[in-house]
Amino acid sequence: MDSARADMLSARHRLQTRGWITRHAEHFRHLPPPAAELWLGGTDDEACEAHPLAGAGWTLHPIGDSAQGRVEARWLDGADARQRAELLAGLPVPEEGDDAAPFAWAHRALCRHGLRLRIGGDERTAANPTGIVWLQLRHQPRAAVEAPLLVLDLQPGAQVVLVERHERDATACSHAVVQNLQVHVRLGEGAVLRHLRIVAPGPQDSLAHHLHLRLARGARHALATLAAGSRYHLQRQVIELQGERSAARSAAVLFAGGTSTLEQQVRVAHAAARTHSEVAMLALARDKAHMVANAHTRIAPGAAEAEVRQRLTGIPTGGQPRLVLRPHLEILHDQVQANHGATWGALPEEALFYARQRGLDERSAHALIVEGLAGALLQQAFPNDADLAPLGLEHLLHDMVARHLASPAAAEIDHG
Repeated sequence: MDSARADMLSARHRLQTRGWITRHAEHFRHLPPPAAELWLGGTDDEACEAHPLAGAGWTLHPIGDSAQGRVEARWLDGADARQRAELLAGLPVPEEGDDAAPFAWAHRALCRHGLRLRIGGDERTAANPTGIVWLQLRHQPRAAVEAPLLVLDLQPGAQVVLVERHERDATACSHAVVQNLQVHVRLGEGAVLRHLRIVAPGPQDSLAHHLHLRLARGARHALATLAAGSRYHLQRQVIELQGERSAARSAAVLFAGGTSTLEQQVRVAHAAARTHSEVAMLALARDKAHMVANAHTRIAPGAAEAEVRQRLTGIPTGGQPRLVLRPHLEILHDQVQANHGATWGALPEEALFYARQRGLDERSAHALIVEGLAGALLQQAFPNDADLAPLGLEHLLHDMVARHLASPAAAEIDHG
C-alpha cells in the first residue's frame, strides 16, 4: 500500500475513533450537520460529466488586464504519494478539542485534488505601479462527493485581490453534490489580501466550507462573503491573528429561502498585541428556511490593546423562517476595546414607504432596501469604492437579492 492510500485510511480510522459531530456540540447545536457517511462517499460515486479541461476543479483567471506579479500555482493529485506530501505540507493537524475536527478528518480521508498558490512579495513595476495582484479562482465539482483543497501563501509585503467563486454549473454537473472544502490562507508579514467569496450551490447540494486564516505581524485580511442556502450549507472561518498589529475584517450577506439551510461560523483568535478584528453578518431568510449566524472572538492573555467588533443582523424577508444570531466574546485581557450586538427584525417600514412613494412596487421596494443594507455591510470589508468596481460586486449583489426575493415559498428541498 502506498503512503497516499495509507494516509487516507489513517484519517478515516481517526474519524471513526473520534466520532462524528453530535447534536450537543456547542458550535453546531442549532444546525447539526448530516452524518459522516454523507461526507465520506462511496467507491461508486458518480463523477460529474465535466472534464477538468472543461472547467471542473480549480481554474485560475486574471481579472481584467492587470499585471499578475509573481504567482506560482501547483495543481496536485492527492492520490499520488509524492504530490500528496507536497499538497498537505505544513497544514495543521486537527485538534481534539475542536468541534469541527471530524470535518477535517473526513476531508483528509477523501481529498484527491488540490491547488497550492504562492504569491511573491511587493513587486512594483511600470506596468503595475501599485504592486497589487488581481486573481479570480473558480471551482466546479469533479464528483458527487468531493473534498477539494486550496492552500494560499502570501509572501511578506504581497498585495492581492482575490475573487473566489463557487457557482454551480448545472450543465457540467446536474446531480446533487456533497462538498467538504478546506481552504488554508497564510499571510506573511505586512501582506494584504482583499478576498471576495461567492458561494451559490444547487438547492439539493450539501456543502461545508472551512476557511483557515493565519496572519503574521502587520498583515491585513478583508473578506466579503455572499452565500446562498441549500439542503445543508456551512460556511466556517477560523481567523488567527498571530502577529502584532495584524487585522481582519469579515463581512457576509447570507440568503436562504424555501426549506434551505445556511450557517456561517466565524471564530477569531487574538493572540498578539494591538490586533484588530471586525465581524459583520446580514442574514436574510424567507419561507421556511433555517439560518444561523454564529460569531466567537477570543482575546488571549497578553493581547493588549486588541480591538474587537461584532454585529449580527437578521431580517426575515417573508414567510416564517428560523433565524438564530449568536454573538460571543471571550476576553482574557483587561486593556482591550470590544463590543458586540445582534439585531433581529423586519425591514424598516419608513424606508419601504418612501421607496413606494417613488413609484416602486412592493418587491422592487424590498429589493432596493435590502441592496442598500447589504452594500453598506460589504463596504466594511472593502471601504474604498475603487476596490469594488473591478469585481462587479454591485451587479452580483443585485442579482442575488433579486433571486432571493423571487424565490417561491413553495420551493421545497428534500431533506430526507
